[in-house]
Amino acid sequence: MAAVTFRDETAAGRPVAEFQVEGLPGRMTVRELIRLRVREEVARHNARPTDRFNGLVRPDDAETELNGYRLRAPRRIDWERQADIAERAFAGNGYFVLAGDRQVEDLDEEVDLTTGLNLVFVKLVPLAGG
Repeated sequence: MAAVTFRDETAAGRPVAEFQVEGLPGRMTVRELIRLRVREEVARHNARPTDRFNGLVRPDDAETELNGYRLRAPRRIDWERQADIAERAFAGNGYFVLAGDRQVEDLDEEVDLTTGLNLVFVKLVPLAGG
C-alpha cells in the first residue's frame, strides 16, 4: 500500500499546511487524489464543526480569510459538493498541483504513489483590478 502527503504552499513556496494519507493503491488519477484530499479535510472539519474551514476550496456561503474560510455559522460540509468545486477550480486554474517535481495538468492523469509522493497544492490568487 502507498501513502501520499498533501501539502499546501504559497506561490513563493512557503508551506502552509500538510497531512498524510496511507493505505492507498499504487496509482491514482489526479481527480481521485483531489477528491480524496477534499473528503479527508471535510471529514476532519465535520468531526468538530466550527465557523472556520481550512480547506482547498471555499464552501458555499463562506467568506475568504487568511489561510481559510469563515462560515456564517458552525455547520457540517458536504464533501462531494466540495470535491466538485475543487475539480472545477483545478480545471479553471484556481490552483495547480505538483506531483513530486512536475506539474500535473489533467484530472485523468495517473500518478505513481509508490515513491512516497508529496502532492503540493498552490492556490492562485487573482490580481487586484484584473
